[in-house]
Amino acid sequence: MRLEENYYALSEGIRKAAEKAGRDPSLVRLVAVSKKQDPEKLRALWNCGQRIFGENRVQEARVKIPEMPSGGEWHFIGGLQTNKAKEAVEWFDVIESVDRLEMAAELQKRAEASGKRLRVYLEVNVGGEAAKHGCAPEKAAELLAQVRPFSRLEVQGLMAIPPFREEPENARPFFRKLREIRDRLEQESGVALPELSMGMSHDYGVAISEGATLVRIGTALFGPRA
Repeated sequence: MRLEENYYALSEGIRKAAEKAGRDPSLVRLVAVSKKQDPEKLRALWNCGQRIFGENRVQEARVKIPEMPSGGEWHFIGGLQTNKAKEAVEWFDVIESVDRLEMAAELQKRAEASGKRLRVYLEVNVGGEAAKHGCAPEKAAELLAQVRPFSRLEVQGLMAIPPFREEPENARPFFRKLREIRDRLEQESGVALPELSMGMSHDYGVAISEGATLVRIGTALFGPRA
């Protein structure tokens, strides 16, 4: 089956990219971006050993997740509206796209009500694109300071969706920028932020060389979406 072939080829590509960068391959994990993919395909990936899945719509995920084996890790990677926070807290283990205080406060409220502790990443708009979510790079420190007091939210790192570049190497400055922001935040705040979620199907090798710990990949796994 082509899906399994894609998975093993991708796993090998991630391993080689990490080794080339002098990094431990076990520190780079694949987030299978499973939006619009049916559970049958996800179960096939599960049988290959994949455990982390990324969804960008709560209403799609809440139907899909119950059909999967328990024990997986579900990441919300899309723009989240506050009115979806309750369900997001219910269904997801990690919210990668916290980009404003209002959202963090709502997640804290919902997590407290459900007795859950939620891992979150702060999304940074490294390319300054008006059409994309994410806080401005210069606001990242302020956002971290605002989110830290929330007892039910554990900030573990940063996430970014850089501007698309046909040539993967041209995306390097954006990946480097996110890593530098993370390094500065750690130094200034004393908070460990081990996770960097960045890099997709065509540029994940460059992202890994700049420090990505998670790469979010859909097309290279499942093929082009209709």
